[in-house]
Amino acid sequence: MTGTTAWLRLRAPGLLLCLVIAVIASVAGFFVPLIGSALPAIIIGVVWALVRRPGSRYAPGITTATKPLLQIAIVLLGARMSLGQVADVGLESLPVLLSSLIVCLVAAWLIGRALGVERDTRILLGVGTGICGASAIAAVAPVIRANPAQIAYAVSTIFLFNVAAVLTFPWVGHALGYDARTFGLFAGTAVNDTSSVVAAASIFSTAALGYAIVVKLVRTLALIPITVGLAIMEARRSLDPGSRIGPRKIVKLIPWFLFGFVLMVVLNTLVPFSTSVVDILSGVSTFLIAAALAGIGLTTDVGAIRRAGWRPLLLGGILWILVTGVTIGVIGLLDLASR
Repeated sequence: MTGTTAWLRLRAPGLLLCLVIAVIASVAGFFVPLIGSALPAIIIGVVWALVRRPGSRYAPGITTATKPLLQIAIVLLGARMSLGQVADVGLESLPVLLSSLIVCLVAAWLIGRALGVERDTRILLGVGTGICGASAIAAVAPVIRANPAQIAYAVSTIFLFNVAAVLTFPWVGHALGYDARTFGLFAGTAVNDTSSVVAAASIFSTAALGYAIVVKLVRTLALIPITVGLAIMEARRSLDPGSRIGPRKIVKLIPWFLFGFVLMVVLNTLVPFSTSVVDILSGVSTFLIAAALAGIGLTTDVGAIRRAGWRPLLLGGILWILVTGVTIGVIGLLDLASR
């Protein structure tokens, strides 16, 4: 038996289970685009674990789904962006994106601490609300070594407020007199997961959709500095107080998949991928994220979620309101300044 065959046989049971759940979740997301595939995957995993918790023979495959497959999924997200898109949209949307992100991260830390929410849950809710929902949570979780219960709680909380955004934001946009471009900036900044951004922008107007997606993708780039910063923080926590982290150590701390993400963006800039290739790579990325979240659901400690109580949910609601308010406020200030 070759090394590769042995590796596959060891991981096959757990990996196959995660992939089957991802297929079911993807079908659910196809028929109900609002929910996407991430939430059904983690819910199915949690329910499966409650009915019959996977034994030890499933563990290697589940670990493969929640780590290497997830990292590959993050790399593939870069195929949807080019440096030109970042430059064109980034300059215009940067004040709004940075303002909402800074407020969200600071509030997540301070308010979450005041509410008694665990450190890792505060971070996951902060990046999930401030950057890009389940994708950001999935990318940051391994860096801070968050446990499955914290990840499950954060993903579910983010989804709840995504639904609220889809139902209310189009009405808010019309009430504020936004045109398609302005609403695209609003939705791309204040709605978390891509599927929910698409849903909200589509309800407002077809013209708002393209701009909202580009703003959303530019917002995704914040994953890079945030993840690097968190990696450095984690390293400092594990080192002696007198230890120093130089440039070489910082480079080693950067997860490999962030290099891959940037490389995909650069490749798409130098040799633009066709629309069909981008659609395929995005679909694969979404599916792999669903498989990873299925694995997280299968290993979730439901008791830990129950013990977490209502405080993380309250924090998620406060962060959602803050991001929405700051986005509207900064858009209003920019509009006044341009007159």
